[in-house]
Amino acid sequence: MRLTKVEHIGIAVKDLEKSIKFYEEVFGLKCYKIEEVEDQKVKTAFLKIGDTKIELLESTTSDGPIAKHIEKRGEGFHHIAYAVENLREALAEADSQGIQLIDREPRKGAEGLNIAFLHPKSTHGVLTELCEKPE
Repeated sequence: MRLTKVEHIGIAVKDLEKSIKFYEEVFGLKCYKIEEVEDQKVKTAFLKIGDTKIELLESTTSDGPIAKHIEKRGEGFHHIAYAVENLREALAEADSQGIQLIDREPRKGAEGLNIAFLHPKSTHGVLTELCEKPE
């Protein structure tokens, strides 16, 4: 599997607006996009530092994956996302190596990317997202 860069780092937050304000005022970053991804029950905000993005994730429902994550582990690191050149090939390769896939097929994510997740049980405890820009 060929990873090309760290696409973004996902951080679970309870209050998106409050978190954006913190990152802007304390770290001097600028939020350049807020987007809701309905099928993932999440509202996201993107900030950029160098070539890497920080994705702040707020649940839009009390039963969404981010709400469950915060309930179990609190706010903080949620996932790391890597860009790949061919997401379907990367998933097939991961599967052939015995890595547990959360997504067997790519799906639409924030910023129009095709995404798929690898289960943390197979990635040393780190929820891993693979991303590809659609052609």
